[in-house]
Amino acid sequence: QVQLVESGGGFVQAGGSLRLSCTASGFTHSMYDMAWFRQAPGKERDFVALSSWIGEKTYYTAYAPSVKGRFTISRDGAGNTLFLEMDSLKPNDTAVYYCAAELAAPGATRRRVSAYDFWGQGTQVTVSS
Repeated sequence: QVQLVESGGGFVQAGGSLRLSCTASGFTHSMYDMAWFRQAPGKERDFVALSSWIGEKTYYTAYAPSVKGRFTISRDGAGNTLFLEMDSLKPNDTAVYYCAAELAAPGATRRRVSAYDFWGQGTQVTVSS
């Protein structure tokens, strides 16, 4: 049974930084894609960043335009913990952040919610002005 557990959310002032973590368990191999999405109150869940498996300890990364240059997605050496380093945070970054995972599909760039079958419980990030 695949499980994703997020941590690292919290409250921060505008311009500050937070680091989110997501640990995956239950996969029988390391060939899976992972991503971060976020959902603000009353809005749809939106893509933030992805880390797609393309080879042994090698990942393709991509970002939403709103976070590119401020957020950095990465994985640990084993590939089963996903990080999101968030710098220069803005009040409109406030949302519940979700980790997602799916078996790797070479060539696919998964930015849609429907592309992922496995989800974490979410972690709240609040940025004050």
